[in-house]
Formats: sequence, C-alpha cells, structure tokens
Amino acid sequence: MEIPKQPRSISASEQDHDLMRRVALGDLSAFEELVIRHQNRAWAVAWRSLGDSSEAQDVVQEAFLRVLRAAPRYRPVAPFHKYLLQIVTRLCLDVRAKKRPDYVGDLPEAAQSQTPEESLQLQERMLAVRRALGRLPARHRVAIVLRHQEGLSYDEIARVLAISTKAVDSLLQRARESLKRHLKDLL
Repeated sequence: MEIPKQPRSISASEQDHDLMRRVALGDLSAFEELVIRHQNRAWAVAWRSLGDSSEAQDVVQEAFLRVLRAAPRYRPVAPFHKYLLQIVTRLCLDVRAKKRPDYVGDLPEAAQSQTPEESLQLQERMLAVRRALGRLPARHRVAIVLRHQEGLSYDEIARVLAISTKAVDSLLQRARESLKRHLKDLL
C-alpha cells in the first residue's frame, strides 16, 4: 500500500513571492495582503531610524508605493521582507539627510517596574539611549537598528545598505564607539 504524500507547506517567503507575482499582474488584494503582513515591521524600522512616528508612517507608505510600482520588475532573489527593508532604509537615510532632528520622538511606554523610582530610572535611560541614537550619523543609526533591533546579519545589512560586509563592520564599530561616548554617564 502506497502512503499518500503530504502536501509541501509553503514558506512565508514563498507566499510573499507569490503575492508579488500576483501584484505584478494587477491583483490589489495581493498587495493589500503584503501590506498587512509587513507594515508593522517596516514601520518599526522606520520609527527606530527616524524617531518620529509621522515621518515613519510617511516612509512606510512611500516604500509600499515603490513596491507596487516595481512589482512588474521584482525578482525574488532574497526574502521579500529584506527587499522591503532595503527600500525603507534608503528612504529613512534620505529623510535624515534632508533634516536632522534634535528631538528623536516620544518613548514607547516603559516596561513595568516594581517601583515608581525604577520606572523613572528606566525611562531616563531609554531617553538617553534614544538621544544618543539621534546624534549618530544616519548610516550609523540605521546599521545599529538593523543589527541590534532587527537582528540582521552583517551580510544582510551589507545588501540593504549596498556596501561591503567589511564596511558594515567598520560602520557598526564607529557607531558603537559614538554611543559609548554619548552614554558614558550611564555606563
């Protein structure tokens, strides 16, 4: 007796590539599905890079418009989310190059602490880190966000920023040194 074959499950990446193929054919419901699947991650990267929720939202909208316009030319050589992060990152770099904000946005609600004093200390530390990140050059900040908050590898960051892996290492090293200088009072 022959055992029936189980259907192969489709990975999220394959699903995204199929959605992009459908978008290229004009299927706007497929585009809506891509937006739903990836908007939160794209916004988080933009917000961490820019420190302003309104600018982050504008960047994400522009990124998805670019995805829609580029759908007929899209080639699935990497997971879709990395393709999208590359667009978001480059748009964030453009925004920061045009306007370098002094204030880097509101803090997300602090984690619950046991005492009000601990909560206040945590908020102060978070604000100091956000300010220090805001002082970094745009490429340094984006590299830190992609590495430490998005968990991308050096190779992945290199592809997103269109630089060599060695350049990523150097960029992250300089960014960390700058952060240490800005945060010396907290260490």
